[in-house]
Amino acid sequence: MSTVAAAQPVPNTVDPSTARKITLAGCVGIFAELYDNGIFGFMAGTLAAVFFPGSENAVQLVFLGYAVSFFFRPLGGLICGHLGDRIGRQRMLVFVIMLISLATAAIGILPTYASIGIAAPALLILLRVAQGFSVGGEASGAMSFLAEHAPEGKRGLYTSYAQIASFLSLLTGTLIAAAMTSGLGAERMESWGWRIPFLLAVPLGITGIYIRKRISDTPNFTRLQEEGGLSKNPLKEAFTSAEHRRAMLLALFIPLMNGSGYYVLFTYMPTFMSTELHFSKVQGLLVTASSLVVICLAIPYMGRLSDRLGRKKVIAGAAVAMAVVGIPCYLLIGTGNVALAVLGACLMAAVFAGHTGVIHILLVELFPTRVRYSAYGLGYNVSAALFGGTAPLLMTYLIARTGDVHVPAYYAVLTALGTLVAVSRVKDRAHLPLRDV
Repeated sequence: MSTVAAAQPVPNTVDPSTARKITLAGCVGIFAELYDNGIFGFMAGTLAAVFFPGSENAVQLVFLGYAVSFFFRPLGGLICGHLGDRIGRQRMLVFVIMLISLATAAIGILPTYASIGIAAPALLILLRVAQGFSVGGEASGAMSFLAEHAPEGKRGLYTSYAQIASFLSLLTGTLIAAAMTSGLGAERMESWGWRIPFLLAVPLGITGIYIRKRISDTPNFTRLQEEGGLSKNPLKEAFTSAEHRRAMLLALFIPLMNGSGYYVLFTYMPTFMSTELHFSKVQGLLVTASSLVVICLAIPYMGRLSDRLGRKKVIAGAAVAMAVVGIPCYLLIGTGNVALAVLGACLMAAVFAGHTGVIHILLVELFPTRVRYSAYGLGYNVSAALFGGTAPLLMTYLIARTGDVHVPAYYAVLTALGTLVAVSRVKDRAHLPLRDV
């Protein structure tokens, strides 16, 4: 064991052309996976009418189902992470995209409450649990996979492409939901139209599985496997190391801004604007679509900037900026004017890009290859469960109790400050090779 511990980091020598092909393949899979997960949030209003008709708390019940699934993400991260560190990243990435595609397509063929009563929302939540388990194995696995293939000095840029894919998937879901809601109208959407976005998981999943089955595992994992350096129990190893325990704690708190960014600004925003600010559903979806375009454009610049300046500076700068602009931007959204709402949402999206475009590569670099998938997956997914998936439910609950529609703004400031404190405790490894042990 002492020989393993003494091993020095090995610079990545992956050919740039190969790295680009691997990155493209990984991004296609991430697009399919995150579309399947995100479409549930975009369709929340319609799902409320279909599965909880007549309930005064229908939207809250849908977001409760959304939140419950996040508490199965750590389980997905544990199991998929353990296997990913033991048998390889590539195999697990094929499994998770297969699982979520099947679960999402199954939602599209579910009977409604009118057909089978309470069994309908029960089945809906069960399938959300399967989605949550799958996403728990996706984020840490896909980002580890891309980072371990990326050329030295470009890990931030290459992994940021995966975040573009995730937000493009949200944009696709938003545009599909907006187009269908506008074209079919509420009655036909609630009758049968809501099924179509979920059934699109079938061709997306087949494409992602096809691509992922044809890519090789990472140089870091392969090298460690050939040297006999794989961990027999990566999670146990992570918990027995003070350094790894500290890193997992950081992986829990540094992503705090995701709660107000990914899960409120994008997933919850269409519902928030239509139910609390009295925008039409289409207007809410189009404001979200505008902000998604902005964040997709901004993310690669932030990834590249983190390669030059370091991860800490970029994430800390984004956290400070969000604390400053969070409340003013929500005030713009709350004016009821579509143009001002677009301005506020787009400004927040540009700021959030400094967090979301860099957060995953920072977490990847906290851990060595032996335990990376397991330890990173546990810390990040517990964070997502506690502060991310619960955010839409928390927002709807607090707004209903307080009558204050600015609650999301306060949440944005609070989570930004939490991220700022946590990231200040990180040792930046942006300019060092990834460690295997």
